[in-house]
Amino acid sequence: MPPSLKSVLAAVGLDALLTATRDIHLIFLQRAIRLFAYGSSTLILALMFNALGFTDTQIGIFMTLTLFGDVLISLFLTLVADKIGRRKILVAGAVLMLASGIVFALSSSFVVLLIAAIVGVISPSGNEIGPFRSVEESMQAQLTSAHQRAEIFAISGLIGSLSTALGQISIGWFTKHMQDAAGWSELATYRATFALYAACAAVKLLLTLMMSDACEVEGLSHGVWAKATSTFPTFSKESKSTVVKLALLLGLDSGASGLVPMSIIVYYFSQTFHLPNDILGIIFFTTSAVSSISQLFSASVAKRFGLVRTMFFTHLPSSLMIGLIPVPNVYFASTVLVIRFCTGSMDVAPRTALISQLVLNDERTSVMGILNTVRTLAQAIGPWISGGLSERGTLWISFVIAAGLKAIYDFGMLAMFINARPREEEVTS
Repeated sequence: MPPSLKSVLAAVGLDALLTATRDIHLIFLQRAIRLFAYGSSTLILALMFNALGFTDTQIGIFMTLTLFGDVLISLFLTLVADKIGRRKILVAGAVLMLASGIVFALSSSFVVLLIAAIVGVISPSGNEIGPFRSVEESMQAQLTSAHQRAEIFAISGLIGSLSTALGQISIGWFTKHMQDAAGWSELATYRATFALYAACAAVKLLLTLMMSDACEVEGLSHGVWAKATSTFPTFSKESKSTVVKLALLLGLDSGASGLVPMSIIVYYFSQTFHLPNDILGIIFFTTSAVSSISQLFSASVAKRFGLVRTMFFTHLPSSLMIGLIPVPNVYFASTVLVIRFCTGSMDVAPRTALISQLVLNDERTSVMGILNTVRTLAQAIGPWISGGLSERGTLWISFVIAAGLKAIYDFGMLAMFINARPREEEVTS
């Protein structure tokens, strides 16, 4: 490869693709297919429930119980993944995803669909759900050298964002085309979408089966008795302290994000500035595109300034921008919003790389599963608070509080982990 091309790839954080293993590429493919399926199903999930005659209350119950069901099942699976086998957990997740897609493609019973969503894998928000992310990130950390992890995680994030968007755009076109041109009913197109969801799960299952033993923790016990007596993980003393600190800080950050999720921001712009849907679409497509592209550059920045400094100096400006969004001027608010998303996601890849080096290899999957659970639960509280503030005409308070909480998170991460050392060379005590 020409040196000039290598320099370009390194500048945008893509040079890690040249040395990535076959298993890493398989993980990328699985993530792309999974997030495409999540994006496609999320777009029509509520519409399908409406077509089936479910009430808004039933839809709300579905969303809430699906979230908590996913948290419990995902936490359990990630806690036992390193002892039972990471690939086996990914296979189990793919099978659950496949089963959910089939049930949603065939059933009209609210109870049956609810059980399928709670026990299986259905994403109401289009975001990551199930045990996949924690297990895959642990595999990626093990299969990648420390200096390239931020790049690998950044590429993975970009693939996920683009795949979700592709799923939403393509299924939106598909459902409209089949209804207008082929005469399908709304419900028929929605069921076809979930048939595609099941097909994606089947492809993901096949890709998982193609992965090698290199993805597993070294020394994985294959004996039935050993698995039965030592399934759940044990953490070293230092890791326990690290997990508590990270859980508190990440819970704070996710709680702040929950106060101003994308849906709340869209609602604020719509109600405050009375913008038509096409203008809202342009604004928020721009923010999504900027956010996706910026993730690539985070890896190259992290190489120069270090993981923690990159997290702090990219995320803090984004945090402060949130507090300026409620300024009652549409041009100013829109500009601030785009600036906020310019660096708002640049801390994700360095943060994942940091977490992966702060704990031991055989603890990594469980730790990431615990932290993802904490983030999910913390984020679930925020919309309730913002909804109450919005009814009182004081939604701007959510933006200000979120900015303050995120700034505290930024300074907390800097103070606690600026001098943290990698622990990969140690063994579990």
